Amino acid sequence: MTALVLIEHVDGAPTDVSLQALTLARSLGDDVHALLIGPGGSEAAESIPATVTHVAEHDALDAFAPDAWASIVCELAARIAATAVVAPGSEHATDVMARAAVRLGEPLAANCTAVTPGNPITLTRIRWGGSLLEEARLHTGRALLTVAPHAVAPADPGSPGAVEPFVPELADADLVVRVRDRVAPPAGGVSLADAKVVITGGRGVGSAEGFAPVEELAGLLGGAVGCSRAVTMAGWRPHTEQVGQTGNKIAPEIYVACGVSGATQHIAGCKGAKRILAINTDPEAPIMSVADYAVIGDLHEVLPAISAELRRRGA
Repeated sequence: MTALVLIEHVDGAPTDVSLQALTLARSLGDDVHALLIGPGGSEAAESIPATVTHVAEHDALDAFAPDAWASIVCELAARIAATAVVAPGSEHATDVMARAAVRLGEPLAANCTAVTPGNPITLTRIRWGGSLLEEARLHTGRALLTVAPHAVAPADPGSPGAVEPFVPELADADLVVRVRDRVAPPAGGVSLADAKVVITGGRGVGSAEGFAPVEELAGLLGGAVGCSRAVTMAGWRPHTEQVGQTGNKIAPEIYVACGVSGATQHIAGCKGAKRILAINTDPEAPIMSVADYAVIGDLHEVLPAISAELRRRGA
């Protein structure tokens, strides 16, 4: 089988979730092609271990345009006769793959964790916000897949194959929807995507002001602050800090859930964590069923005590 992998890149390097998609694509066969779109693609292509890495270059690709990206995916898939197109399960790539599926008239299998080549392809994917795994067969002429973030190990950047730039054929309609502006996150601190430690507050924090001990502990540990959907709905914290199915999907070394009940949608965002510590007054809270460690108590007492001990030890 020939697989085409959509690779997202930032600052001239492929993203981790894209390298995870590359890993899954390799299970379909040895003929794996990569596709990079937009500025910086040529630089990122230098570290992609694919049979051929295709770099789409066009004056109109200076900003993300989902229909243009979908058009490029379809054009290149047809050109190389790809039997499968694989993409990371990021927001942008999922948007692109959904549009590509409509153009091709093919089904899209999202959030896959494993695939086996054959006719039909068999696959495992995450359903219902991470509450179950589905075993399925994909009956299609060209398999379209997205890979669940942090479900497989990223491919090690290695010796790249041939790098081939090309100019895609784009219509005016492909560029109607484009990113026109970006709102930069607050300067400083550690991002949720990169943090090794994430301290998250839920409804149990009680108020926007109640996040003070959460922020204090995150600062002492060099971590990032997260929050649950209930918190963003209440307006206590920005959506950019939300962890969950409709927020950020993260994979820190340690995840500390403070006053978080642990709804299925929230667990879908933090299940990639290596270790989960839950701090909650309710020993029956759903978060306890997935936690590696638990403290039954009031977070407003527990967190300051942890911070005080860290300070005493010179953290």
